[in-house]
Amino acid sequence: MRRFRWNELSRRAMLSQAAFASGFGAIFTASAAGQQGGAAGRGGAPGQVGPPGGAGGGRGGGGRGGNVHYGPINKFSSPSDLRITDIRALRVAANFDYPIIKIFTNQDVYGLGEVRDAGNENLALAMKPLLVGRNPLDISGILQSVRPYAGPGRQGGGYSALDIALHDITGKVFAVPVWRLLGDKKRDRVRMYCDTTGTSDPKKYGERMVARMKMGFTFFKMDVTTNFVGVKPGNLDTAGVPTDKGLEYGGELIGAVRDAIGWDKPLAVDAASLRCGTVTDGIRAAKAFEKYRLSWLEDLFYTGGFWRWKDFKEIKAHTSTPLLTGEDGFGLEEGFQALIDNRAVDIIHLDHGTSGGCRETKRIADYAYARERIPTAIHMAGSPLATIAAVHTAATLESYIAMECHAVDFISWWSQLVTGVSQPIIKDGYITVPDAPGLGVELNEPVVKEHLRVPGYFDPTTKWNDSFTGRGPGGPWPHFNVDGVWVNERTSDY
Repeated sequence: MRRFRWNELSRRAMLSQAAFASGFGAIFTASAAGQQGGAAGRGGAPGQVGPPGGAGGGRGGGGRGGNVHYGPINKFSSPSDLRITDIRALRVAANFDYPIIKIFTNQDVYGLGEVRDAGNENLALAMKPLLVGRNPLDISGILQSVRPYAGPGRQGGGYSALDIALHDITGKVFAVPVWRLLGDKKRDRVRMYCDTTGTSDPKKYGERMVARMKMGFTFFKMDVTTNFVGVKPGNLDTAGVPTDKGLEYGGELIGAVRDAIGWDKPLAVDAASLRCGTVTDGIRAAKAFEKYRLSWLEDLFYTGGFWRWKDFKEIKAHTSTPLLTGEDGFGLEEGFQALIDNRAVDIIHLDHGTSGGCRETKRIADYAYARERIPTAIHMAGSPLATIAAVHTAATLESYIAMECHAVDFISWWSQLVTGVSQPIIKDGYITVPDAPGLGVELNEPVVKEHLRVPGYFDPTTKWNDSFTGRGPGGPWPHFNVDGVWVNERTSDY
């Protein structure tokens, strides 16, 4: 396969940026012209159009009076004077809890985001001192300042939530959907795949998957775990790893599902709990499942094994079963570049709430496709808010397969957590990409309050007013200075 040369990428990147900037100007002009007769929304008078040369909060200015200028827009707010004033959170109780954040501004335009499922809202709230006073339109500058505090697994949740909320604000301000901020729309609908609760009974597994098919899903995934495989003597060895006999029984489960839904349907298998800790075990499992023509075999080395690119590459060389991993990876350089550059997997699996939200997820997916023509699937076990945010990103990807829904069994009230989109959110196995400004959805307050884990609807977060790094926003800061002397004020050396 031909590899791109870095100078080619650089030239193309510059051309893309130029085209992007040109397109953006046209969008803003059209928005202003097309809406001058209507209500301007939050923070602006009806029909009011912003001046062509307001100072903005670009990366160089850190959101505090930089020299970035915004073109003619519909004034949902006054962009140059926009500032973050607070960040708050709540937590929805579900199969995996949904920590949702809200970024407030001085102009009554706000942004919603979500920390990854089963994560902790404090991962985002702790960044409050790094956000307050900043211009939320300085997305790249703000994300750069919080990136050192992000990481793999749930650690990426705070960064990702902030990214989503900042894009929501920016889309509302400029009267464009989040997907438009990211690039061109490649699809109007985003295909979903359903997670299906597992069982050790092949017949029941087939029946459960048929029920998913009757709901309209066209792409399917099942779990093959040691819990299901190990129900018969001799199926697991003394270390709990499936024997050849155990893998054969795992194949019976897959075969029963195949027979139930049809061998022509896309079917993936999650093997994260199959306990294939070695390359040899991974090769045995991948080869044992070849005849079922899977769409992919997921996470042979658990969800956190994405760094084992050499092992994945070796397994890949010994099987025709497509391999996929990545749901616990954060960032292109930190989590995915080695997998991609070495073509160690056939598909990358990005969890939008860990990989970095809208901007970083697209960056990783675009790199994978441009570099090695590797397509992207999206892992998702969040609320409709997080799901719709990922839909905006997926709509702009060159090579996209499907995104997970992990809430099929309680999807009625799950869908009702938000307003602004048609119900049900998932129809015939797809989600329609919103075209309203920002994310295009708002929280359905009564339904959200009904499902809160703990009381409190975006309560104040004064405990995070001071920086978690120990450095306050200005004022006293007890610490040892460069000479080892205990002082109580900001010093030039720190």
